[in-house]
Amino acid sequence: MTEILVGFLIAAGVGLTGVGAGSLLAPVLMLFFKVPPAEAVGTALAFSAVIKLTIAPVYIFRKQIHYPTLLRLCCGGVPGVLLGFFAMDLLDAKHHRSVLFLGIGALVASMALYNLIRTLRRSAHTRSMTDRSGWLPFIAFGIGTEVGFSSAGAGALGGVALLNLTPLSPARVVGTDVMFGLACSLIGGSFHLSAGHYQSAILIHLIIGGMVGALIGASLLTVLPARPLRVALSAWLTCMGVQLCWQAFG
Repeated sequence: MTEILVGFLIAAGVGLTGVGAGSLLAPVLMLFFKVPPAEAVGTALAFSAVIKLTIAPVYIFRKQIHYPTLLRLCCGGVPGVLLGFFAMDLLDAKHHRSVLFLGIGALVASMALYNLIRTLRRSAHTRSMTDRSGWLPFIAFGIGTEVGFSSAGAGALGGVALLNLTPLSPARVVGTDVMFGLACSLIGGSFHLSAGHYQSAILIHLIIGGMVGALIGASLLTVLPARPLRVALSAWLTCMGVQLCWQAFG
């Protein structure tokens, strides 16, 4: 029952704020459910893939996806996810557990802190309209590596890249970013699942709650203010990342 509630709340938060499911779930699994790092990352990626598959048809129907940009992101992101997976796989040993906690904690905390600062300082329309999308494959490679290693980053960092390097409208930024996150989650999750990096019982319960939460969160997006929720979630993520780093030395 607890896992169903966690899946519901995280997916509802994703629908409301755009904060990535993997970013939220992996630290929760490690800190509160005592799931080993590799299994937490694999479970979070599989959960993220299901949640984004649930809401992806909405963006496709609304024509909010810019497919050439999505292709550039995937050209860099997919190889990056594979690199991150193999890095996680190599470190998946008991004597490397502290390294994994430190690495994942630092990635989650830094990404969340950056997203928090950016949200607090953001003005209504300050982004450049210059098309610099040629940089996207290189940036997406780094984002994909982080996703494959920690399950965090595709949503928040992909959105930042699109906002600053492309002239896409905000609606298309969101839709394209969701599909990029879906591609990373599907590929990364598949490799982690094939390597046994997951806990099936927890994953099933998370998905049960998550599919309902994703749909409700998306429907409430036009009613509730997303910015305060994004600030709160980013602050919470920063604290969890710091806690993971602390446990690495515990």
